[in-house]
Amino acid sequence: MRKAYTLYLLMALLAAVVMACVRKPKPTTTPWGTEVADVDDNTSERVTDHGSSDGITSLQQIMSNGEMIVLTISGPDTYYDYHGRGMGVQYLMCELFARRMGVTLRVEQCKDTTEMISKLNKGYGDIIAVQLEKRKYGDKKLRFCGAYEKKNGSNGIATQWAVNEKNKELASELDKWFKPTFPKLTLDYEDRLLAMAVTHSANWQPSGKAFAASRAEYDLLFQRYAPLAGLPWQLISAQCAQESGYDAGARSWAGACGLMQLMPSTAARFGLSREEIFNPEKNIEVACRLMGSLMREFSDVPHPEERISFALAAYNAGSGHVRDAMALAGKYGGNPHLWSSVEEYILRLGEPQYYQDEVVRHGFMRGRETYGYVRAIRRRY
Repeated sequence: MRKAYTLYLLMALLAAVVMACVRKPKPTTTPWGTEVADVDDNTSERVTDHGSSDGITSLQQIMSNGEMIVLTISGPDTYYDYHGRGMGVQYLMCELFARRMGVTLRVEQCKDTTEMISKLNKGYGDIIAVQLEKRKYGDKKLRFCGAYEKKNGSNGIATQWAVNEKNKELASELDKWFKPTFPKLTLDYEDRLLAMAVTHSANWQPSGKAFAASRAEYDLLFQRYAPLAGLPWQLISAQCAQESGYDAGARSWAGACGLMQLMPSTAARFGLSREEIFNPEKNIEVACRLMGSLMREFSDVPHPEERISFALAAYNAGSGHVRDAMALAGKYGGNPHLWSSVEEYILRLGEPQYYQDEVVRHGFMRGRETYGYVRAIRRRY
């Protein structure tokens, strides 16, 4: 029964992602499903008067506020941003718990364990959703609870999530909720999402007469709005081919919509409503305005042709990851304003040595997709 209930919740999460484009926006949202705020929006600290007098937010207050704050670090198993969605087994389990409690989840991404513990003890977070070594951190005013990993060949627990030692009720709820089957179920769920993303992208590479007809249908719109991006209309057309295969009704697993695969939150920033997001002309117009803003954002890249690659990468993965790769290129002797140098570090942001580097602010990324995205568009163009 418990396993069936867990599978039901996981499938509910999947359904929330698929329906992200058709639901009405809510006042408070999470990194999963519905309207999603930018990753950079997840860095604000909790207002202290939402908590108790010592700054710690009780379980009752969390449920009353409707929000739970998870403290985490970047990594493929812990938390990372993937096309505007929170991923990582530890994070996804925490999202599952938050849904069970009927609250939304906000991420506070920290640089290291010391920062996580400090924020927890100051009341700026509710749960450290990272496996901490109990032996190493047992004297840090923590109450270990929730998700755990056992030592090999022993019934003892080697690592576990943690809350502030005063949050007894929250700890109790986490302990009652967690089952040893959850990590495997959650990993399977994440694998299915990633497989959906790969299949989705592969299916949008049509060719032949039908492809040419679809492309020609939107040529006038590309020509009309490409000046907003300051780019050739043929480049915008090539980008559209990569994004949706010229399918105006396309909807990705992550909630991106229409010809240019706009996220609802991005569209809203440019004044495009959910009701209009599948309108071909408006979708193309907003995408061109977005590309124009990205070209201006990377104005420190002096050569316009080089700047195009940086803007395309940011459209796909977000400016933060691109800036991280630029910082790494500069640190390790490359040219941060030359894409052939920076794309190497887009790929390396999947390796701990690089996504944990002190110059990196946005952590782990699955860079191979962004690397291929830029190359495919430039080749088609």
